[in-house]
Amino acid sequence: MALTKSELIERIADRQSQLSPKDVELAVKTLIEEMADSLAGGGRIEIRGFGSFSLHFRAPRVGRNPKTGASVELHGKYVPHFKPGKELRERVNESLQLESGDNQEPGSDGSQVAAS
Repeated sequence: MALTKSELIERIADRQSQLSPKDVELAVKTLIEEMADSLAGGGRIEIRGFGSFSLHFRAPRVGRNPKTGASVELHGKYVPHFKPGKELRERVNESLQLESGDNQEPGSDGSQVAAS
């Protein structure tokens, strides 16, 4: 289940009753905008215990048009990349192992898992 931006704002506003939902919305939007600006400027973002955001370069390559099967030249590009921190990885793994009761890999039952 995905957590949307509006759900995140609502959850934070519920936890922080001294903040109005509008203040929380402004803070979340400002945080996202600052992070996007930093990445767009070629920067790196590091949030200790959570993870880091950086840019990875995807080299030019020849792709295929799925409809026609024709070769298409794809230009190189930068894509945002997230690398989870140790604390986040451990928390996620503990949580998922407790939920499943075994060491089954998430997604191995056919459910989708977000790629990193």
